[in-house]
Amino acid sequence: MAKPMVAIIGRPNVGKSTLFNRLVGERIAIVEDTPGVTRDRIVADAEWTGHHFMLIDTGGIEPHSQDTILKQMRLQAQIAMEMADVIVFLVDGREGLLASDYDVADMLRKHKAPVLLAVNKLDHIRMEEEKFEFYNLGLGEPIAISAEQGLGLGDLLDLVVENLDEVYKEQPEEDITKVAVIGKPNVGKSTLINRLIGEDRLIVSDIPGTTRDAVDTDVIYEDKEYIFIDTAGLRKKSKIYENIERYSIVRAIASVERADVVVLLIDATQGVTEQDAKIAGISHNRNKPLVIVVNKWDAVEKDNRTVNEMTKQIRNNISFIDYAPIVFLSALTGQRVLKLFDEIAFVKTQSEKRITTGRLNEALAEFVMMKQPPLKSGRRLKIFYISQVSIKPPTFVIFVNDAKLMHFSYQRYLHNSINDTFDFYGTPIRILVRNKKEQ
Repeated sequence: MAKPMVAIIGRPNVGKSTLFNRLVGERIAIVEDTPGVTRDRIVADAEWTGHHFMLIDTGGIEPHSQDTILKQMRLQAQIAMEMADVIVFLVDGREGLLASDYDVADMLRKHKAPVLLAVNKLDHIRMEEEKFEFYNLGLGEPIAISAEQGLGLGDLLDLVVENLDEVYKEQPEEDITKVAVIGKPNVGKSTLINRLIGEDRLIVSDIPGTTRDAVDTDVIYEDKEYIFIDTAGLRKKSKIYENIERYSIVRAIASVERADVVVLLIDATQGVTEQDAKIAGISHNRNKPLVIVVNKWDAVEKDNRTVNEMTKQIRNNISFIDYAPIVFLSALTGQRVLKLFDEIAFVKTQSEKRITTGRLNEALAEFVMMKQPPLKSGRRLKIFYISQVSIKPPTFVIFVNDAKLMHFSYQRYLHNSINDTFDFYGTPIRILVRNKKEQ
């Protein structure tokens, strides 16, 4: 199931990025005292009491400003509101209630997502009474917090996950394969989906970036139902001119998060680019099974070495997704398009594969015998046993005497050995290391 999305909204300089950084535990967003310093919305994974969600940081909203940058930031924040399952409306308790807070509150009332009103910069208990004037916004009880000091964040997060519980309840498991189609602008994502459904339902144009939003399309093939999610093409930052496209990355992340399988399109006429690698990273970082599609294969002059050369280029330039099968096709002519369904079904099955504990531990004993764990500070890592704890992706926990003794190179050796021995081609796998006493 896709992670729900939580957006932090508010006017400039109320502390949105500081709160974002606190909640995700890293200094990801740029934090300065200058109003409006957060130019780009940033997405990160967050967790509280076992609830996992995606957190969106936004630029500040100045509802009536005609400044170009502030207008863009307002539009970007509106996009975040539309995508969010829960909205945290952040206000400044030191400055007090301003007219622009009322304007933002009016914008929020138009969205269906529940809104939590958080009054920031209340660094001392005696300042908590400053929150009461924010009742005038008509958005329920204000929550006193200090993002900088970490005060009140537990209460805020409790309310976030309480509201997210309703989101989880409303997402029943369906026997439908969801496929996110990602890639650069004009690589042929919409053309491919139109070919699959046999009609020009999506806008197809030679102008890069025609698809502005994620579009869901139902496809039935051999009595199996699929939902294909076409996403806006992802541009290099230097080529992002339009404010909506500045946030295509967020939509792509959200689409990949919803998907069971990801299809990465590469333009055969351009070869593999740095941007292709960055887009592939979106899927890889979210541990999704992946199919690489080399599109526009009809437009390439070929000889008996062309397929091997393109395959080598992909494996060399995007080596971290070496588990992904490659399909060469032409969405325009329909050449080998139906082959894509076979690969989608294959990688989805791979991501759901389970290995018994007995087989895993027999194999683990062989791995250790072939390559002994390294010494660290005179101590040797002892590996006790391994167990598969989940699927989508296949996730394994290795229990050891001291997790700090596990060198990354030895963990990578075990990862590769498991992957090769049990044939997880098509899906990433995860290896976690735990101390035995933590059971």
